Amino acid sequence: MSTTAPRRAPVSGLAVGVTITAAIILILGGILHAMEGVVGLATNEFYVSTQNWIFKFDVTTWGWIHILVGLIAVAAGVGLFSGAVWARTLGVIVAAVSILVNFAWLPYYPVWAVVIIVFDFFVIWALTSHGRDVTVVNER
Repeated sequence: MSTTAPRRAPVSGLAVGVTITAAIILILGGILHAMEGVVGLATNEFYVSTQNWIFKFDVTTWGWIHILVGLIAVAAGVGLFSGAVWARTLGVIVAAVSILVNFAWLPYYPVWAVVIIVFDFFVIWALTSHGRDVTVVNER
């Protein structure tokens, strides 16, 4: 009986780069979420709702929501550099929640909300299709 180690698929440098890019986008998105939240807390006149919307909250409430999502996103993004499974899982969950939050945020800041939604879809794609490669690189 042979005691050879099982073969692993070769690690793609592109996949690792895409995952690291997703981590950086998640960190930057989290910081910008938190900044949006601070602006919402500091002044209620900066954001103006364009129409009546079903998810109409007070701007202060939106501020706290953005700060919370932003801080969790930054934590998940930093954890992604280690290749931790919990960070990938949390990153996908935070990106999905961020998509929902920014969809509800559309009447307050439409262009920015759409940009963040697109980035969040990229993060979800990168972490679900290429996230394991960073773990393999970190084990070496």
